Amino acid sequence: MVEKVLSINGLTYDVAGRSLFASLELAVSAGESVAVMGPSGSGKSTLLSCALGLIRPSGGVVEVSGADLAGLRGAALARHRARHIGMVFQFGELLSELSPADNVALAALLAGVGRKDAYTRAQALLTRLGVPFAESSEELSGGERQRVAVARAMINSPTLLLADEPTGALDEAAKEKVADTLFDMPRRYGCGLLLVTHDPAVAGRADRTLALSAGALVPALGGQVAVQ
Repeated sequence: MVEKVLSINGLTYDVAGRSLFASLELAVSAGESVAVMGPSGSGKSTLLSCALGLIRPSGGVVEVSGADLAGLRGAALARHRARHIGMVFQFGELLSELSPADNVALAALLAGVGRKDAYTRAQALLTRLGVPFAESSEELSGGERQRVAVARAMINSPTLLLADEPTGALDEAAKEKVADTLFDMPRRYGCGLLLVTHDPAVAGRADRTLALSAGALVPALGGQVAVQ
């Protein structure tokens, strides 16, 4: 039986007087990639924030690697997040004055990994992802910075990888390379990948493509919401 690394059941969330999610259901298994599409304001980034434990939903259960995030607080939540979840943001969110290796190793150091081991892991990931040596991350291209962000997200061997519009700020060539990198992670490392995007070409690479519609997730075909 394949392990579910993310299980969302009956998720509800109200914001600004409206219901963003209405008993939303989602499961992501180890080794599986799932893409979520939807217009701006539909709740894609909020869904990722719920999976990160940054937002407490109005109702429902969000489990990551078997732990209900609502039952974790403070340091316990931070430890679970560091151990089990990696996050890739649209603009990378790197510390530009640090080298790629420093950016990646820092995530491991903050999780309690020893310095030598952290830098060994960081350099191995960066080499595998084809990131060139640089004194600072600002020397890299946009696509190279995003590959650094993927390496940083994977440094602690998470069971769940989240990506929020990871190719949205890239040109076509860089987009393809970053998408290749992201969708290789479940196959190579056995983690689950949940990616939100506006781009049908990127979403179409996933094992499953879903769309947020009326507060629920429905199958999407060719980047369009399937007729139910």
